[in-house]
Amino acid sequence: MKTKIRVIIITLLSTFFLQAQQQAKGIIGTNNWMNNWTNFNPAKQEYSEATNIIAGTIDKDTRLVKRNTYQLVGIVYVTNNAILTIEPGTVIRGDDKTCGTLVVTNGAKIVAEGLETDPIVFTSNKEIADRRPGDWGGIIILGKAPINSLGGLHTLPFNLDPILNHYGGQDAEDNSGILKYVRVEFAGRKLSSEKELNGLSLAGVGRKTILNNIQISFSNDDSFECYGGDLNMTNLISYRTTDDDFDFTQGAQININNSIAIRHPFSSDISGSRCFEVDSYDKVQNTDMSKKMTKINASNITLVNLEENNQGLVRESVFVRENTYFNLSNAIVSGFSPFVLLESNIGSGKENLAKLSFKNIIVNNCNGGITSESSSANDEIQNYYNPNSNIEYSKWKNSELFTLPNIKGNPDFRANVNNTIAIGN
Repeated sequence: MKTKIRVIIITLLSTFFLQAQQQAKGIIGTNNWMNNWTNFNPAKQEYSEATNIIAGTIDKDTRLVKRNTYQLVGIVYVTNNAILTIEPGTVIRGDDKTCGTLVVTNGAKIVAEGLETDPIVFTSNKEIADRRPGDWGGIIILGKAPINSLGGLHTLPFNLDPILNHYGGQDAEDNSGILKYVRVEFAGRKLSSEKELNGLSLAGVGRKTILNNIQISFSNDDSFECYGGDLNMTNLISYRTTDDDFDFTQGAQININNSIAIRHPFSSDISGSRCFEVDSYDKVQNTDMSKKMTKINASNITLVNLEENNQGLVRESVFVRENTYFNLSNAIVSGFSPFVLLESNIGSGKENLAKLSFKNIIVNNCNGGITSESSSANDEIQNYYNPNSNIEYSKWKNSELFTLPNIKGNPDFRANVNNTIAIGN
């Protein structure tokens, strides 16, 4: 009997703490999970000179080892259902002159499973003083999961080999491999005004692909962009990207949890940069409207502007376009103008607003709440969301809101519990 009582008590306590953690705002963890494997000043990190060149096509199972440092030259394709395995601690340096870019094609896999104490690093091949956003291309993964483009298949506008450049299909369970404890630094080359590579481009990638503990820093376009696909992603860090931190389109079905975007105004694009940019399609005429529209569930998210006076180019933290489902919960958003901006086509009708949910959120030092591009809709939008969303507006400094938001050391952006409780009260 005592054993049964003890088990019941333990179960109840576990349930209580789990529920409490799930209701906590912003990124969570019993420890600071950003320790050890991250780097917030990669421009000063010494990396060994490249000892091996990676170029051309990888068409058979290949392993990259920690004892070597690799230089990624030109566009490197993983093809023929090959698996590219990368040992923990391996460093791959993208070549600037040839815009080194890694493309994992449809059917192939990348298994880059680093360790908290020994992450895998993709970075610039330039010397310390010369590293800049966009030094190299980035990582592209092409999968077989559904997208909502006409015909169910699409290509990326990145000057890739037309025979290899395709993604989409019917397999939501598709598996393109693992990215875990991985850093991607100084990627995102702008090929032209309309062709911009990202730190990590995920096109039609399926849910058996494992994506967690990934830091993308100083990308010259988006950090993470999903073109369709069906994914669960956790413990993502986007730091000082030039454009958007998390960008979703083409019917992407994404659960993103316990993730953070850390912005600085002078690392932003003049066209406007957001933490989340969410839409269902580029052009409605190219979209199969019978297929799923983009649906993003984002929970335990922290979005923070490091310069609290926002003198630079950072605008709203979230921008949502029409026919899109977006749910943001248990979040902390600090330092944006405004908190959320809705495309004018969404309007103020309940049928459209019901596709969007904002719950249990601290909105700190934001110039405006949930607003529309059409100012005439704003009163109705505020009346729809404010009564039931549990959105708390506050004016804390970042140093008061977060445990240790100092990127010069080992930052800890978990909520300062005492102050977040005070906001809730």
